[in-house]
Amino acid sequence: MQNLIEKALNTHQLSKEELLFLLQDDSNLDALLKAADEVRREYVGDEIHLRGLIEFSNFCKNNCLYCGLRRDNKNLTRYRMDEETIIALAAHAKEMGLHTVVLQSGEDLHFNTERMCRIIRGIKELGLALTLSIGEKTKEEYAAYKQAGADRYLIRIETTDKQLYLDNDPGMSWEERAACIRNLKALGYELGSGCLVGLPNQSLASLADDILFFKEVDCDMVGIGPFIPHPDTPLKNAQGRQLNLSLKVMALTRLLLPDINIPATTAMETLAPDGQTKALNGGANVIMPNVTLTDYRKFYQLYPGKTTTGYTPDDSLKKVIDKIQALGRSVGKGCGISPHWLKEQK
Repeated sequence: MQNLIEKALNTHQLSKEELLFLLQDDSNLDALLKAADEVRREYVGDEIHLRGLIEFSNFCKNNCLYCGLRRDNKNLTRYRMDEETIIALAAHAKEMGLHTVVLQSGEDLHFNTERMCRIIRGIKELGLALTLSIGEKTKEEYAAYKQAGADRYLIRIETTDKQLYLDNDPGMSWEERAACIRNLKALGYELGSGCLVGLPNQSLASLADDILFFKEVDCDMVGIGPFIPHPDTPLKNAQGRQLNLSLKVMALTRLLLPDINIPATTAMETLAPDGQTKALNGGANVIMPNVTLTDYRKFYQLYPGKTTTGYTPDDSLKKVIDKIQALGRSVGKGCGISPHWLKEQK
């Protein structure tokens, strides 16, 4: 086991069989996190980059079994912000000292290409880096967002197990999702993807495939999210909540993709009070403080129990900065461009 960790540490290469062996071993979490932290320090440094998260609509046309925003959830109060509110929140994020904002929503058809491009241009006029996380679009739409000024795009593959994807994402196509990821890379975005860990019937072999997929498509950022069952979804009685396995997948991702950005996700903090701290000590170098208006937050329920729900944007940022300082790390300066993406541009 230690030989494999050393191999990953020194070569950033592991086969599927080697990844599976490490994922199967319940005793190696601490060693993996330590190795991933060493790689993180060497390749991306001690700064922790902040991205202000704006959850601007919880309408979604999709019906994914694991997501609280799913179309058939009738217990959810739906909202969508107007363009002026979204841009005003981005302006407040800048006043708070943030250099990047992330616009995230369900797949809401109200926000057509023209409307999204107006929002993008309004935010870019503020001098901020902009990440979009708004789902599957055509290559032409992605190109329009890029021309309007969008810098980064996050779209998780969720799982590389095609049957598992079809089982949990009815009416969707794994091939189409993978094509979206490749289109974004071809258009020059800083590409972010990721997976859910702990879905029912998910195998460790498929998680190994997920990690290799991130390397294959040349991700610049990868977010690993533990699956947390939502009471208003078909998977409400599923087990999920696999923090340690999520941390292990995250650490292995850092070992194989040493110079990318990796967030310590809010879902990890939801599962344990020190979940984000463990992630930051195990390879992560990004946090996304929530700058959504407080009144909206309780309605953006991808999963239950989100730790950021009751806080104002300023409170959320203060908690994140306190956490970073407690670790002896520093808040990143500038917009935190992925070193991997920068290297590709040379």
